[in-house]
This record gives sequence, structure tokens and C-alpha cells, in this order.
Amino acid sequence: MYLLALLLSALAALPPAQAQRRPAAPAAPAGPFKTPLTVADMTGKQAVIDTTAGTFVIDLRPDLAPNHVGYFMKLARDGAYANTAFHRVIRNGIIQGGDPLSKDPAKAAQVGSGGLGVLQAEPSREPFTRGAVGAALRPGQPDSAGAQFFVCVTDQPALSGQFTVFGRVSDGHDVVQKISELPADARGAPESRVAITAVTIRDIPPPEPVPFADETLEQLASHRAVLETTLGSMTIAFTPGVAPEHVRNFLQLAQAGVFDGTAFHRVVRGFVVQTGALDTRGPLTDRQQKRVHNLQPEFNDTKHVKGIVSMARGDDPASAATSFFIVTADAPSLDGKYTVFGRVIDGLDVLDRIESAPVSGESPTTPIDLVKVRIAG
Repeated sequence: MYLLALLLSALAALPPAQAQRRPAAPAAPAGPFKTPLTVADMTGKQAVIDTTAGTFVIDLRPDLAPNHVGYFMKLARDGAYANTAFHRVIRNGIIQGGDPLSKDPAKAAQVGSGGLGVLQAEPSREPFTRGAVGAALRPGQPDSAGAQFFVCVTDQPALSGQFTVFGRVSDGHDVVQKISELPADARGAPESRVAITAVTIRDIPPPEPVPFADETLEQLASHRAVLETTLGSMTIAFTPGVAPEHVRNFLQLAQAGVFDGTAFHRVVRGFVVQTGALDTRGPLTDRQQKRVHNLQPEFNDTKHVKGIVSMARGDDPASAATSFFIVTADAPSLDGKYTVFGRVIDGLDVLDRIESAPVSGESPTTPIDLVKVRIAG
């Protein structure tokens, strides 16, 4: 209940107690805004939100809220959002911005009350899940939306039926989350300013080609992966003849930077060293997350001997995703149960150093990181 109250108070323009102390906001235009654009005019559009903390992208949804989208596009094209700030944040909850009063330091006491009273509600059943973009309101006034908007950092089902959804973040969730984590006062006002520098409306670009998707077995085999670790570098050659989709997937993840910054979280002497687990690194970007998926097994006859690279998995044979291990000694118990897809061809001395590191249980006592995986060839 506390979180719900906090969210609702954050998304309302001005709590009544504060309204008694603050100057009145500028009068809103007479009558609700009606966009001259058709739904077709607005379909397939994105808003690129450039901020001092990074960039995120909103896919606009005129099918849900045409007047909200039309008004947002108008303000963006007029440059109205430039130099506004995110004036309320709830850690891993929501971020809120777009108030034109936030441009002027002299109006700091009024921020949160500006740019409203322009739009009628356009309710829908679109859920307030991670990335949903909605319109902020005056307290108790469902038809009071305007320039201010908020973004859900995580699922917020308590907001359903109370606010209008008009878009969804499709890229840059990590930036939205970072903004939500700013230190803030009890009312959610961030202690440091994060400004919107520009909002650009563009057509949704076509999907990016998936790298390595159409390469032949020979082309896949020609690549090498250089594993740059805090103890030195190892080079891996691939065996797509026995595990083509595992090789393809590894190359795609490596190019996207998914492995970068993961830890060697498991070191078992005389057996394996393991890395690539996502819970050992920071959050993925949206583009990186799109590359992550479970793999169907490609078990093969390759023996698990020193230098072999193989995919880790859970009890489900089809649960391999990003975590992989390198064998440090003959391990016949793994044969035919894990997918071998490569081998170390240079840097076995680095493998020895990792294996020899002091451990507590199976965890290195001093962190050993996979700093970067670089594709060569």
C-alpha cells in the first residue's frame, strides 16, 4: 500500500498540501486538445529521448491514445521538451518528466504542476508493465493530462485504469533505470538534475540484420574469439561442424558485448572454470537482451579434455543460454551431456592461472573477470 500511495502521489501533479503553498500554474488552453493527425500519420513512429544520462527510445502507440500521441509529437517537434528535467523518480518504480516549468530555476517551487489540463483521458487495457509510458495527471482529475509523462521502470499493475498509456520504451531501459536510481528526497525529487536535451520523432527503423545468421559452416569456423581476462588472454577456435547454432549464438552474444564484464564465478581444479553468467555482470541493454535465448542441445562426440569449451546448462538439456565452461583436465563424465562448441588454441597458460587461483568453495577469493570477448577473423 505504501508503494501504491507513493506512485500515485508521484504521478499526480501536485499534492493538496503543496498546492496551498505554491503559486498557481499557468492557465491551460480552453478545450481539450484534438490532434489533426490521423492514426495512420502517427503509426510506426518513435520518439528518441536524448538526456544528460543517456538516450532511450519510445515506440508511440496512436492505436491506444491518438490525442496523447499527437500532442506529444507536436511538443517534441516544437522543441518544447528541450531543457526540461526529470523532476520525480522512484527507484525501480517510475521516472517522471516533461514539465515546462522545470526549464526555469526560478520556478523550482512550482515544478510538477506545469503543462497539464490539455488532454482528455484515453483509457485502454494496455498493461502498465516495464517500459510503459503514461501521462501524468492533476490529483483526482482524469482529464488533465498534458506535457508531463512517466515511464515504468518495472511492472506497475496498481496504475492500471488510472492513467493513459501512449507508448512503450523499446530501447534504453538501462538509461531509464539509471535515472530512477538517482538519490532523491522524500517526495521523489532527484538531488541532481537530469535534463532532456532533445526529443526527436522518427520512423521506426527496420530491424537490424542478425549478425552471423546466414554464415556457412566454413565461415563460422574461420572466426576466433579472444577472451580478454584479468589474468591474460585466451583464443578460442570453433567447431560449427558439430554445434553450428551454439557457435552462431556465441558469436552473436560476443559481438553484442553480452559476455563483457562477467566473472569467472566457478573454478574447480582438475575439472572446469566457468564464466558468462549474466548475474555476475551489470544490466544488459535492450539490444543485448534480445540476443539472449535458450539453446536446443547439440550434444556431440567431442571428448571433454583440457581446453575444450562447452556450454553450461541446468537440469533441462535445452536450458543453455550464456554461461560456458572451459575444461582443465579430462572430464569424461561430461561427454555427451553438454554441448562442446570450441577449444582453446592459445593461452592455455592463462587457463592454468585461472584454475590455480585461490578459491572459497568454487568461488575465486579475488575476482577474476572476463573483461571482453573480441571476435577476430
